[in-house]
Amino acid sequence: MWARLAWPIGFGIRRRLAPTVGNGRHTGRASLISATLASPHATLGPIRQTYARKEDFPPIARAYSQVSEVVRETGLLRRAPWFYALVGVALALAFGGAVTGFILLGDSWFQLLIAASLGVIFTQVAFLGHEAAHRQILATGPANDRLARVLIGIVGTSYSWWDSKHSRHHANPNRVGKDPDIEVDTISFLDEDAAAARGLRRLITRKQGWFFFPLLTFEGLNLHFLSVKHLLSRGPIKGRGTELAIIGARFAVIFAAVFLVLPLGMAFAFLGVMFAVFGVYMGASFAPNHKGMPVIDPDAKLDFFSKQVRTSRNIRGGWWATALMGGLNYQVEHHLFPSMARPHLAKTREIVRDFCDANDVPYTETSLVRSYAIVIEHLNRVGLAASDPFDCPVTAQYRRA
Repeated sequence: MWARLAWPIGFGIRRRLAPTVGNGRHTGRASLISATLASPHATLGPIRQTYARKEDFPPIARAYSQVSEVVRETGLLRRAPWFYALVGVALALAFGGAVTGFILLGDSWFQLLIAASLGVIFTQVAFLGHEAAHRQILATGPANDRLARVLIGIVGTSYSWWDSKHSRHHANPNRVGKDPDIEVDTISFLDEDAAAARGLRRLITRKQGWFFFPLLTFEGLNLHFLSVKHLLSRGPIKGRGTELAIIGARFAVIFAAVFLVLPLGMAFAFLGVMFAVFGVYMGASFAPNHKGMPVIDPDAKLDFFSKQVRTSRNIRGGWWATALMGGLNYQVEHHLFPSMARPHLAKTREIVRDFCDANDVPYTETSLVRSYAIVIEHLNRVGLAASDPFDCPVTAQYRRA
């Protein structure tokens, strides 16, 4: 029974059939091999955690080189300077409009609308910073790095902290012990982490799927805290001074404007709404990408194409989804070609899908709403490991005595 809890919930509305497994039937889920992992703090005894192994994902010979050759010949790896120039102008105008509205409204609770709009604008700037970090915008690596450091600093996040974390994620998405995005941080993504939860975190973990989006209201503050903590830590950090200066100036300008113009209570409400919208928008854009997809065994050695495609989920919607999620809706293509400019992802999707069709490689794609349902269901299943439904309260009381 408990082995079922770790099966990935990565079923999309449109998903290719996986190779036959076990009894020869086709299945939309990857075949998983059970490995017993006993946690010293587990309430369920040994946790039957299941991870995808190398034999579950048959290697596709020269898959990536074949796909990338077609993509390159089609011209989809070229830069898109005019597109990013227009995005930059649009964001600058949006900031200007928000500042103008803030000044004109003055002492009014309608300022919370301005706060919400700033949360959205800062998230869009974060998307742009993400693309600069992936060398998608400017012609050279150093120029993109400088742009990314400024943009991500404006958002209030440390580029050096985020870049290290995000690079490890791209190298090993959903791989246990190597992908920092599945490490426990209030939310548990692995059964053994859920079983080891204690105190308040254990109470949250039991229903963590339902708590996930409410908790995202604090994610903006969490990102700021982790960034400042990183920048103030010991050890060499490239660009530490620059990042501290940008983040410090950002908070100084925002706090000074808010607390000088608005009454104290309204000022705190303004900041609360801005941080909450930013956290929810960021989390809601990144969560559908990998959560609920196969989790890879730490020792499995997979070919690059299989590793990236089978652990990623696309979101349908076309241009509006691309604008809303900053291109993250094409997560499969982004992981295969991380330096590809946003406007070229849609055409690349057609090439990758055709290749997956021809080679029986599962290609996962679903709607945005359905992806959230998948994430919630997956997290709730993992969270079951934090409690034992067969544990009688009376028996538990006698055990404590």
